[in-house]
Amino acid sequence: MAPRADEPLVLGIETSCDETGVGIVRGHTLLADAVASSVDEHARFGGVVPEVASRAHLEAMVPTIERALKEAGVSAKDLDGIAVTAGPGLAGALLVGVSAAKAYAYALGKPLYGVNHLASHICVDQLEHGALPEPTMALLVSGGHSSLLLAPDITSDVRPLGSTIDDAAGEAFDKVARVLNLGFPGGPVIDRYAREGDPEAIRFPRGLTGSRDPVYDFSFSGLKTAVARWIEARRAAGEEVPVADVAASFQEAVVDVLTRKAVRACKDNGVDHLMIGGGVAANTRLRAMAARRCEDAGITLRVPRPKLCTDNGAMVAALGSEMVARGRSASSWDLSADSSLPVTETHVPGHDHAHDHAHSHDHVHELSKKNLYES
Repeated sequence: MAPRADEPLVLGIETSCDETGVGIVRGHTLLADAVASSVDEHARFGGVVPEVASRAHLEAMVPTIERALKEAGVSAKDLDGIAVTAGPGLAGALLVGVSAAKAYAYALGKPLYGVNHLASHICVDQLEHGALPEPTMALLVSGGHSSLLLAPDITSDVRPLGSTIDDAAGEAFDKVARVLNLGFPGGPVIDRYAREGDPEAIRFPRGLTGSRDPVYDFSFSGLKTAVARWIEARRAAGEEVPVADVAASFQEAVVDVLTRKAVRACKDNGVDHLMIGGGVAANTRLRAMAARRCEDAGITLRVPRPKLCTDNGAMVAALGSEMVARGRSASSWDLSADSSLPVTETHVPGHDHAHDHAHSHDHVHELSKKNLYES
């Protein structure tokens, strides 16, 4: 369906980790999704180095924004708003994105929206499958987060039901890949090896699935340790490590727990839709098992295409567009990055205090009357 001219045209900036993402969205239609990744610069360290990521964002920001505008075929002055990830994420990396968003919003005279990274991962599905049902149950799985979230309103009401109490799923993938000497990042390579292995070859533990354990929380630290010890024992005995079987059995343990808890959360809360997002949502086994278990439970599964699951600017633009469409207040000029921004804060609005009004979103709208890019 073609976008309507009256739908909000929003540019989104994402710099929470190692991807410089810039997306442009009109309503629920994706017009551009430009990404500059610094993953290769981190590979030799076996993980993301915050300072390296921040410097890479700084170098990539302007070219990536220009590439997105060109891809979308729009002018910056036509935008209805600038959205940016305000948190959670790496503090230095977030600051680069927030600073850039402020500069563009001020210069263009456009409202600024600091939005939540996790809520953006949920909202991106609107670009693929249309408006989110309300409420939506979301399972977000990435390198830094494994969360079960209930979202009655993606712009103002997101409720955490469960989260990781130690290693997130993506982090466990990276650590197991390192033990297997498969390189970084671990998710894609383990997924690839697992396709050639037997998921039932080794029975690895399923964390927090006992009758007395937290129903919706996740724990992958014990699983990671169990895999490492199994590999070490084989090597100590001089035996060959069956990499494909280890990868498949480890992956099966992670995916089993994720999907089991997500389906239970839907049933317990009377929600008939499950949305899965985050980088690990690109995993082929997770998608297959979620599809089967949701079908068996009468739950409609929504998973964006893999490129929209990993960090990207399109998801930020999608949430920003929804903020504009629903009339949510824009952010103040004193918007700052918050590395631990809770998911309950879907966006960081302007102040209500009278003495702060000159710095609030009203001031941004005043600026829009005289676009600083116009002569």
